[in-house]
Amino acid sequence: MDKFSWKNKFLTLMCATLLAGTSVAREQGRLDLQTITSGELAPAYITGINPIAGTDLYAQVSADGRQIVSRSFKTGRQRAVLFDVAATEGEHIDAFDGYEMDRQGRQLLIRTRTEAVYRRSYKAEFYRYDIATRRLSKLSEGGPQQVPAFSPDGRKIAFVRDNNLFVVAGGHERQVTTDGRFNEIINGIPDWVNEEEFGFNRAFAFNADGTRLCWLRYDESRVKTYALQLFKGECPEREALADYPGEYSYKYPKAGYDNSVVSAWSCDLGSGEVRRLQVPLAADGYMPRIKATADGRAMIVYTMNRHQDTLCLYRADPATGISRLLISESVPRYVKEEAMEGITVLDRHILVPSDRDGYMHLYLYDMEGRLLRQVERGDYDVTAVCGFDERRGDVYYQAARLNAHDRQVYVTRADGRTERLTDREGNNSAVFSADLHYFVNVWSDYDHPYVFTLRTNGGKTLAVLEDNHKLAGRLADYGFGRREPFSFVTSEGVRLDGWMVKPTDFDPSRRYPVILYQYSGPGSQQVINAWSTGSMGQGGAFDHYLAQQGFIVACVDGRGTGGRGAEFEKVTYLKLGELEARDQVETALYLGTLPYVDKDNIGIWGWSFGGFCTLMSMSEGRGVFKAGVAVAPPTNWKFYDTIYTERYMRTPRENAEGYKTNPIERADRLHGSLLICHGLADDNVHPQNAFEYSEALVQADKDFKENFYVNRNHGIRGGNTRMHLLRQISQWFERELK
Repeated sequence: MDKFSWKNKFLTLMCATLLAGTSVAREQGRLDLQTITSGELAPAYITGINPIAGTDLYAQVSADGRQIVSRSFKTGRQRAVLFDVAATEGEHIDAFDGYEMDRQGRQLLIRTRTEAVYRRSYKAEFYRYDIATRRLSKLSEGGPQQVPAFSPDGRKIAFVRDNNLFVVAGGHERQVTTDGRFNEIINGIPDWVNEEEFGFNRAFAFNADGTRLCWLRYDESRVKTYALQLFKGECPEREALADYPGEYSYKYPKAGYDNSVVSAWSCDLGSGEVRRLQVPLAADGYMPRIKATADGRAMIVYTMNRHQDTLCLYRADPATGISRLLISESVPRYVKEEAMEGITVLDRHILVPSDRDGYMHLYLYDMEGRLLRQVERGDYDVTAVCGFDERRGDVYYQAARLNAHDRQVYVTRADGRTERLTDREGNNSAVFSADLHYFVNVWSDYDHPYVFTLRTNGGKTLAVLEDNHKLAGRLADYGFGRREPFSFVTSEGVRLDGWMVKPTDFDPSRRYPVILYQYSGPGSQQVINAWSTGSMGQGGAFDHYLAQQGFIVACVDGRGTGGRGAEFEKVTYLKLGELEARDQVETALYLGTLPYVDKDNIGIWGWSFGGFCTLMSMSEGRGVFKAGVAVAPPTNWKFYDTIYTERYMRTPRENAEGYKTNPIERADRLHGSLLICHGLADDNVHPQNAFEYSEALVQADKDFKENFYVNRNHGIRGGNTRMHLLRQISQWFERELK
């Protein structure tokens, strides 16, 4: 399920380019759906930023996507061309999709012909590139590879193919595991649910001296299979399925069912000896990470119990397999995924995010697992770890210290002094140089697209790399309005925050229909002062489009969302949907009191968890929504995966009453006109959710409309698909609310 959280993942962002053409919509000062879906509103974004160790340089992909260049953290000026598709020795390629650099900054892994598998996983043809000689060579002749990685000394590369691990060294390829089989055994990459819910795609690591390869092994043979039906379709066409449909079957553990059995292993790359790491783990437990340390005799293996309220870090010797507990993190209800992802293993320290005191803060441990200090404290959440200077003791991080909707970059010194390093309210993130002397700051707010600046570690601005001034100058021409923040207190005494977009020709004497957009999932935030805010990104272009059609578009983060501490976020534990829906109804009631709102014409929509909350809100009982659109909604949590669902709900056997709070059980209480949209190849929220809910509506004698998209996954895109989907949403509200 899509999640909106604290993470800023520079290396995974797609490169966006401003188009030079002038559209009819721009000339008229209005948006149209073609403009929104074409990419014309995409801001410029600097991608592939990789600090180069031992230098004041970073690597990045060039603006035209044809080169990898190095630039100075001091000036932003280009220093050298590291790779050029048009100037290679040996092999030659026409284009590339991404790259990885070795620790020494001497070699690159060039990714080509990428084929997506799931959200974070893909297969590709990789090439090894020597920067000094410009020699490009195929990594392997045996077929596409997954998640290749350099050893610490750069002499070896490990990768996964067909669920087995391989190592390339000295021009020779060696197969490390042989038991990998589709839908049974996976080595070195996570299975579907671990990839999706623990947010990673590589489950192996070399030890510090590169003599051993360690990995996680997933035995998913007992996990039940889910089959998605596929058709010929278009964009792309599957000609082999022209007459009879096919299927894609994969292992998907639904709440309460068997997970993969996971274990940790080590291989001596000299002798070939394979050894299991003796890491304590219950039969139904998780291993969400394996990481190297600076000591070749120590790997860090994470474990988590099935309830996900205890996270342990074990130090495992890859030579002997013996392990011992370093850190055990137990918190009420559940350990947040972001806390686990934010753990930073350094040479002599481990930095651990935790909300053990009610807010997400940072705790510094030594490599023996001893707590040295709490880095900072206060009634706010740390939302990202940026770096730790082990020599000076300075910790760099992003936090919501000003308010829940703002993000700034800070440093806390060893003596406890804290300094703010960014100076504009909004959303600030940072990528630091390898020596932590400089950082690239990315800033945006509701009304301004991304601005990239170079700064010292004291916050001084050195250069502007990209300010998106061309796009910023055109926003008025596109008819963008402003996103206005507001707050109110519910009938239960809970203060909720939101934003609204009014029509550009707004007349306070008129009464306007309202479209309420929300996501509402645990820890998410849609009310955050950033350019990415809004229903479909791009500065909320789709929200502004709807406003131009005469609607007020509003969004409120209810209970369960992030940025306001553990109690506000975790209050929905064991009862997903109940409080979230109640708060959206309260939002509609509040908006209905405003003199410029037509309280009888309020709609609601959302995607994924937002679709679930749409259905729950429309059947909450107070009948405030006249219409709604649910895109790819879960409709009963027993249909969704183990890790996500049980983190917040435990199993259906443990929490039967909580699982009864769902749209299917409330089908007879649905109020308002409903449109459901779902992709038939959704590997995340299965179309089963829509099928079973629609059947419940039929039996409850409720009218509704349903659109299905052939061969489309959770993102529902491809060809003209996204254009069609947005038109269905906008036309539905035009028809039902006016």
